[in-house]
Parts: sequence; C-alpha cells; structure tokens
Amino acid sequence: MTTRNDVIVIGGGIVGLATALHLLQQMPGRRLVVIEKEPAVAQHQTGHNSGVIHSGLYYRPGSLKARLCVEGYNKLLDFCREEQIPHEVCGKVVVALADSQVPQLDELERRGSANGLGGLRRLTPAEIREREPHCAGVAGLFVPHTGIVDYGAVAEAMARHIRALGGEIRLDEAVVTISPGEHEVRVHTTRGEHTCKFVVTCGGLQSDRLTRQTVSDLDLQILPFRGEYYTLRDSARHLVRHLIYPVPDPSFPFLGVHFTRMIDGAVECGPNAVLAFAREGYTKTTVRPGELVETLTWPGFRKVARKYWRTGLGEYRRSFSKRAFVRALQQLVPDVTEGDLVPAPAGVRAQACDRDGNLLDDFAIRETARVFNVCNAPSPAATASLAIGSYLASRVTERFEA
Repeated sequence: MTTRNDVIVIGGGIVGLATALHLLQQMPGRRLVVIEKEPAVAQHQTGHNSGVIHSGLYYRPGSLKARLCVEGYNKLLDFCREEQIPHEVCGKVVVALADSQVPQLDELERRGSANGLGGLRRLTPAEIREREPHCAGVAGLFVPHTGIVDYGAVAEAMARHIRALGGEIRLDEAVVTISPGEHEVRVHTTRGEHTCKFVVTCGGLQSDRLTRQTVSDLDLQILPFRGEYYTLRDSARHLVRHLIYPVPDPSFPFLGVHFTRMIDGAVECGPNAVLAFAREGYTKTTVRPGELVETLTWPGFRKVARKYWRTGLGEYRRSFSKRAFVRALQQLVPDVTEGDLVPAPAGVRAQACDRDGNLLDDFAIRETARVFNVCNAPSPAATASLAIGSYLASRVTERFEA
C-alpha cells in the first residue's frame, strides 16, 4: 500500500492533532494524514495528565513556552466553548510553606505579570484560608486564570474536526522510517508506505527517536519521568476547593506534589517525579531493558543524576511509601490522612535532556528542509497545543508557498 499526501503528521496526541487541524484550516483542500501507533488518539501524555489549564505563570518571559502558553490558553478556552466541552476557570493558590520560599513567590508573581496575567493577588495566611480553609502557608499567590478540563475530550473534538475537514487519521500504525528526498518524503510504517511534501513529528515520549531519523546530530534525548497520583476519597474532597500548589523548586522542572480538583469533581493528589524504566512505563514493574540502558548511558542523564540525586531519592521514597507521600501533601493541607487517599493511574512525562545534563525548560523544535520535529513539549503543552499547532502550521505553509 502506498498513499500520496501533501502533509503527514506523526503522532495523535493533542499537539499532533492541533497541528493537523491548523494545517487543514490554513491550507484547505490539501491531503493530510495523521499517523498514530496506538488504537486511539490521546493515549499517552494527553490522556494521562491532571487536566489543568495553565495560565503561563511559571515560564521565563520571552520564551516560546511562555508565549505559546498564554496564546494557547485563550485558544483552548474558545475551542472548549465552541465545542461545549466541560471546563472551568476556577483559579489556584500557590503557597509558600516557609519564609525562605517567599522570594521565589515574588519571582512567580513577576513572571506572571511579565507574561500578561492580570488579577494576580498576594495572599496572607488568613486570606489563604478564606479561599482554601484547610490549606496552610506563610504566604500565597492567587492565580485566577488557571482552569480544569478533560484533555482527552479536547483531543477527540480535534479529531472530529480533522476528519470533517477531509483529513485522515490512521490508527494502529507505527512509523518505521522517515526518508526525506529532494522533492518528497517517504514514510515507511508497519502498514505500508506514504509519500508527502512535508512531515511534522509530534511523538511525545518517542520524539527524539523520530527526530533522529532526519537529524543525525541531535543534541538531546527524552528521559521518561513517571508521575504517580492518588485521589481523595469522596469523604475527604471537602479539604480542597480548587487547586493548591507549592512554590516549585526553581532548579527542577517539576511543580511538586499538589492538589487538583478535576472536571468530574474528583480531587487528584500528586504527582511525584521518578525515572521510569521504560518510555511508556506507567507502572513500577514496567521495565524495557533496552530503553533503560538507552537512558542510563545518555551523558546528560549521568550529569542530571549527580546533580539531583538527593531530590531523586525523595521522589522514590514517595513512590514506595504512602506515608512519605502523605507527609508531602500535609505540608499544604495538614488534615489529609493516609486513609483519605486512593491510588490513581500514573502518567509519564517526556522530558528532553541535553548532553550537558540540562533538562530543557522551553519547547524545542528542530527543522530540516522537509521535516519539522517537536522534540520537547512537556507541560504546559496541552494548554498551549492550539498555539503550538498554529505556529507549526504557519511554518509548513511558508514552505509550501516558497
């Protein structure tokens, strides 16, 4: 089987679907195919996150992540309203647990303001309790723009639009090789061969592998970090009204364990961040030796391990000890007990790491003449997906018109 197309998008997560949707809107009539290795869309990072609509608070002003998060936030809310997808802009409280964290809270407020977030409000301990009666902290920051949604539902709506616009989504089909030529690209899959003028790869946990098909000197590798969660029992949901976050460690690209009220009313607690022993290692017992060796032998990983080993031990302690996990949660909400928590499904974050041991803080896109690769798109990529998709579609459209 051989098909001829104008554009192929590899990856049926929310970023790939948003890109395909914008390509069809910007170039109506073009033949576009999305290729996804799973039997349904949104099966990995898109379908395994806590559903937070991020405001753009954390990200370095001027970065691609900051710009596309703020832009994508507005696009996402518009899309949800148009598609009647349940969502809520409920706001969140970021809490400083000690006086030593107040300067970092100041920096978050500065970043949020620089990124265009209005309505940020500093909170005293009493004001924290007014919003979250069971929360403890020495200072807080209220972020009114943060929201919640089911990103799986968003992805399904995107998929419906893609098909309605004439695009094709091919499921259960894995990419084997990508072979660019002077005038076209050949994509070999487990079901045949496709040709096209341009390819966009949005592979998430497999993004570096896809990129290396056309970028031989790629200077980064994906490290898979599993985030493990609990949910509050119904009897304990009253302890959390909206979203409660700690002040994050500025040297670590994760936000720490927190509380998230989800769109179905459940309250999620977590995640931690532990190295997964497989790219799609959603459980502690999932081990793929080849992938684990690939991670452990990456020069950047060894540098990350030396730098963050104390932090990593703490994360693993919470992974194997419910009591340790609860102690971390109790810093934010002291009334939470072990009996309040029920294990919930985990997610795996695709975090790019360079050879020098830097965990990439910004979105990363690598281009060749005919292939566009999304190499690093961790949180807030779901929030930013429609802006990322618009950005990539514009880049492809420029090449078509050149």
